[in-house]
Amino acid sequence: MKKIVKSMMPAIYLMVIAFSAASCNQTQAAPAAVAGTPGQPVDLTYAAEKSLPAVVYIKSVTNSKMQTVEYSDPFEDFFSDPFGGFFGRGQGQGNNGTRKRQVQTPKRAAAGSGVIISADGYIVTNNHVVDGADELTVTLNENSKEYSARIIGADKTTDLALIKIDAKNLPAIVIANSDDVKVGEWVLAVGNPLGLNNTVTAGIVSAKARSMGAGVSSMIQTDAAINQGNSGGALVNTRGELIGINAMLYSQTGSNIGYGFAIPTTIVQKAIEDFKKYGAYQRAMIGIKGSDVSNYVDVEKEKGNEVDLGTMEGIYIAEVVEDGAAADAGLQKGDVITSIDGKKVKQFGELQGIIAQKRPGDKITVKYLRNKKEKTVTLTLKNEQGNTKVVKNADVDVLGIDVRPVTDSQKKQLEISYGLEVLKVNGGKMKEAGVPKGFIIQVVNDQPMRSFDDLQQVVKDAKDQMLVIKGIFPTGKRGGFVVYLQNE
Repeated sequence: MKKIVKSMMPAIYLMVIAFSAASCNQTQAAPAAVAGTPGQPVDLTYAAEKSLPAVVYIKSVTNSKMQTVEYSDPFEDFFSDPFGGFFGRGQGQGNNGTRKRQVQTPKRAAAGSGVIISADGYIVTNNHVVDGADELTVTLNENSKEYSARIIGADKTTDLALIKIDAKNLPAIVIANSDDVKVGEWVLAVGNPLGLNNTVTAGIVSAKARSMGAGVSSMIQTDAAINQGNSGGALVNTRGELIGINAMLYSQTGSNIGYGFAIPTTIVQKAIEDFKKYGAYQRAMIGIKGSDVSNYVDVEKEKGNEVDLGTMEGIYIAEVVEDGAAADAGLQKGDVITSIDGKKVKQFGELQGIIAQKRPGDKITVKYLRNKKEKTVTLTLKNEQGNTKVVKNADVDVLGIDVRPVTDSQKKQLEISYGLEVLKVNGGKMKEAGVPKGFIIQVVNDQPMRSFDDLQQVVKDAKDQMLVIKGIFPTGKRGGFVVYLQNE
C-alpha cells in the first residue's frame, strides 16, 4: 500500500464533495450481515469462500522515460559571466542559475489488489494502485490467469479507480449497502498484503464516517490487519458481501497497528457509475468550510469564550465560499447544519458521507440553526468550476471499433511509418461519423496513433468532447473525420 496516513484530519475542512445514490450494473445492494448469536463464535469461513475468488492481484508498471527537469546552480551565472550579463554577454545561458536537462527515470513496478464487480471484467481498486501506470496486469485468484487491463476512470480525491479486462463469466462480488454496517460488526479484509497473495484477515468495524482530511471522506475504520498491498482489496461482511474498498492504514511504522480504513460502498457505487457513464468522477460542492460543533465549542472554550449555538451536534459553518451553492442559498458564517435530506448530521464525516452520493446539479434540503432558530433551505450543488454541469471524459469503448497497428506490408504499400487499422466498426461514435472498416487512423487531435493506448489516451484527453481524425483509406487516398464523443 502506497498511502500511509500519519496524522488525523484538521479541525476545519473544505467542503468539496459529490453525491448520488447509485447502483452498479450487475450487482445488487444487500443488507449488512447479521451479527452472530451473542456469546457464540463467528464463523468467517463462508465469507472467505465467497469473497476470495472476486479479489485480484494487480501489478502496475511505469516504464522508464526521458523527462525534462529544472535544476539550480547558484554559481552558474557568476562563472559563465562574472558581470552578470551587464555588457550583454551570457544572456539566456545562466537564467539566474536555473537550467534544464534531460534525465532518464527508472522503470518502476508496484502491486495492489482489486475487486471484480461484474462478470464481464470491471474491477474496482484504488487510484494510487494504478496512477501513472503504463502497464496494468490483473491476475485472477481462482486460476492465476493473467490479463492486461485498461483504466476506465480514476479519481485522486476519492482514491478510487475502475479498470477493465477482456474476460467473461468472472466471479463478481455482491455489493452490500455500507450504510447498514454497524460498529462492532465482524468483517474480513481480503487482498494481497506484503506480496502474500489471497490473504484474509479478520476484525471488527471500529468506527464509521471517519474523515481523513480533505480527500477520502466518511471512511469505515477497522482493526482487521491491513498492510501494503491490501490497497484496492475488499472489506466484506460475514456473508462475504463487499462493504468497502481497503484504502489506507494509520501507522507511524508503515505496518498495521490496528487502524485500517476502507472507502464505503455508498461512495464506491457512485464512483463506478460515474466512471462508466462519464469517464470521470462527478464531484459536487456545497461551498462551505466548517467543523463539528463540539470541536468548535471546545476550541472557543480554550480561548476563554463561552459559546451557545443551541446544540452540540451538527456542523458549524466557519466560512461560506463566495458564489458557491451555500452562498446562493443564503447560508451564513455561524449557521449550524443539523440535517441533510432528512438525515441528521452530528459529525463532519457524516455530512461528507451524505454529500458524497450527489452530483453537480442535484438539489438537497438543508436544515440549520441560525441564532438557535431552525430554518430550512433547498440548495443546488455546484461543481469545481462553479456551475452545475457534469464533467465528461469519454472512454474508448464509446468509439465502437476494433483496431490494430498497421503491418509492415501496409507500411510499405502505403508509404507510412505508423497508424491504426480499423478492423471492425461495431457501432458507436465512429459509425455515426462514417468511419469505414479498413480506414487507417494516423493522427487524432494532432497526436500520432501508434498503439491502442495512444487512441485511448487521446479520447480521455479530448477537449470539447471532439476528435479530429486524419488518416488514409486502403486505396491510398487521404481523408479525415470529425467524431463527437457526447450527444448534444
